[in-house]
Amino acid sequence: MATIASSNIADVNSETRPTRTQAFERHLAKRYRSERTFKFLGQAAIVFSVAVLIFLLGSMLFNGIGGFQRSELTVPIDFPESGITGDEVSLTAPSAAQTLEMQGLPDIVENFAEEALGEAGAEQLSRDAWRDVATALSEDPSLIYRTHTFQLPASSDLAAGLDGEGSPEMRALAQELAAEGKLAENWDWGFLARSDATSPQQVGIWGALKGSILTMIVTLVLAFPIGVLAALYLEEYAPKNRWTDLIEVSINNLAAVPSIIFGLLGLAVFLAVFPNFRSAPIIGGMTLALMTMPVIVISGRNAIKAVPPSIRDGALAVGASPVQVVFHHVLPLALPGMLTGTIIGMARALGETAPLLMIGMRAFVATPPDSFTSPATVLPVQIFLWSDEIDRGFVERTSAAIIVLLLFLLLMNGLAIYLRNKFEKTW
Repeated sequence: MATIASSNIADVNSETRPTRTQAFERHLAKRYRSERTFKFLGQAAIVFSVAVLIFLLGSMLFNGIGGFQRSELTVPIDFPESGITGDEVSLTAPSAAQTLEMQGLPDIVENFAEEALGEAGAEQLSRDAWRDVATALSEDPSLIYRTHTFQLPASSDLAAGLDGEGSPEMRALAQELAAEGKLAENWDWGFLARSDATSPQQVGIWGALKGSILTMIVTLVLAFPIGVLAALYLEEYAPKNRWTDLIEVSINNLAAVPSIIFGLLGLAVFLAVFPNFRSAPIIGGMTLALMTMPVIVISGRNAIKAVPPSIRDGALAVGASPVQVVFHHVLPLALPGMLTGTIIGMARALGETAPLLMIGMRAFVATPPDSFTSPATVLPVQIFLWSDEIDRGFVERTSAAIIVLLLFLLLMNGLAIYLRNKFEKTW
């Protein structure tokens, strides 16, 4: 009986055991090929993306390094012989540059440049080079009692000649001065401390950078608390009816609206209410806050939904009120997700140009803003304006400004990520 039963089982197993036919083998091989092809395409896409990113960053660094340098002429100035007078109080006063200009400092600088460089070389000194001398005297008034050698900016034509561009005469003059040690490319730390100018040898990024910082502060102060509170209300307190559905649809649509529309809104509303604050960081921040707020609301609602219901039930079970449940338990757990949405929104706002152009933040601002209501520009707009300049020297300055913008973005995102990780909790 046992033999018969085992044979029956063997027959059943032989009948039910799947057979690997040729069609099955071909189908299986096709599936494996498809899997290998998909894996190869995925790896190729990653390699291509990394290569494009490396090329982009490499080209910006290659061009941007030159933007942090400046062609400078060596000019010694004997201040006791020049006739310039002044004491520590007058030379450090806010009006020191105007006082020195009235004493003839531009002509004095030109005369000493002609003695050191010759007539042809002195003609290629930047017309605002005397301002560097005035700044040096304000920082160190004791220079007025001795001879000091300055590294003053050359003209754009001479800088181009030093780079092997421009007319043959200018290239020859640049080579002659460089061979004599009177012309060289030096690291320009003043690029990070000056504001906009008409010459690429005199421009700086500090005015636009400070304008971006002030604008981002206004954007964050307005968008983050309002966005978080709106997300809490819609998710925890708002009744489910047609009005809330309409509000939710409107917020989702606002997140996809082109940024220039918010610029038109700022132009029509904010500048109509505050006409004297045109191109001020407070108007720019309010405009970018409108653009950033929908992103914060959407990410905030998703972060609140991700909090497990057991957290709410446990808090209510130990006697917490509904308000305490929301603000003591739900909000702290949802805050990291909200900060993620804030990072995305602020990064988008930092790189925006169109809405700020609409409200007039494209003005030529030669001095850094000293408050939220002062005329200012921002880094993206400054990059846009420099990229439209004809002078070849602005190309390198534009790349350098892009590097500064990327570093500012990385610093801002790094701070936000640190705060997100600090407040993040696990359960």
